Amino acid sequence: MSKIAIIADSNTSLSFETAAQHDIRQVAIPVHFGEQSFETGIDINDSTLFERIDQIGKLPTTAAPPPGKFVEAYQAAFDDGADEVICLTVSAEVSATYAAALNAAKMLPERKITVVDSRSLSMGQGFQALAAAEAAKAGASTEEILAIAADVETRVHFYAALSTLKYLAMSGRVGHLAAGMASILNIKPILTIRDGKLDMLEKVRTKKKSWARAVELAALALGDKSVERMAIVNVAVPEDAVAFEALLRESMSCPDEIMHTDLSAGLSVHSGAGLVGVGFVVGK
Repeated sequence: MSKIAIIADSNTSLSFETAAQHDIRQVAIPVHFGEQSFETGIDINDSTLFERIDQIGKLPTTAAPPPGKFVEAYQAAFDDGADEVICLTVSAEVSATYAAALNAAKMLPERKITVVDSRSLSMGQGFQALAAAEAAKAGASTEEILAIAADVETRVHFYAALSTLKYLAMSGRVGHLAAGMASILNIKPILTIRDGKLDMLEKVRTKKKSWARAVELAALALGDKSVERMAIVNVAVPEDAVAFEALLRESMSCPDEIMHTDLSAGLSVHSGAGLVGVGFVVGK
């Protein structure tokens, strides 16, 4: 029976500690402040990211990890006894990470490496990686693991409330005038994962109503089914995440254990601080 290692990138929203507990190796997404570079989850997180952004008044840029970083992760897995590698990357719709991972696989032509575009991000990708790792540990074949990950992707739902358009205005994705008007009107966008991207679903006034709507959307998506896995995601507002979980538990059936995690700097730079939301896998 082949030993199959699971590799992902840090846009899974899984901390490196959590990933390691599930035998998932993660390649860090780099964040660049001018000439200075940081690695998501290693020397920068959501809190330190926005402390720095607020200090300098400018957003950093993100990029795909260089192929060499994936080569290092692949080789480390083989050195630890893996016979094969499956690498699940963030959606190719939002990043060149998939291409970098593919290019890295070509640098090790004698090895069996399967690179998969998760078609998702954050916990949508993270849940796939967790399911793949569990299947690999249970002795599943490459084909079985890929089928399991693909099935999870079809059952993931993600809803998040964004507290401010300030950072989107800084990026130029939302005009400053529009952001200013949204602030005056106290508009809070609801985000979801759609077509491999983090996309705006609705606009709701006030933080309280946006949280309520995100929870309502989650409950509607769940219907009368059970939750297989659930995670609360936040960007630099862990106290809000705790309050959001309480609201979620009041409104829908939740598992006893809910993971709490940062969105991760590679993604949160594009959303802004203050985001809180829920990702979950609907049971079959």
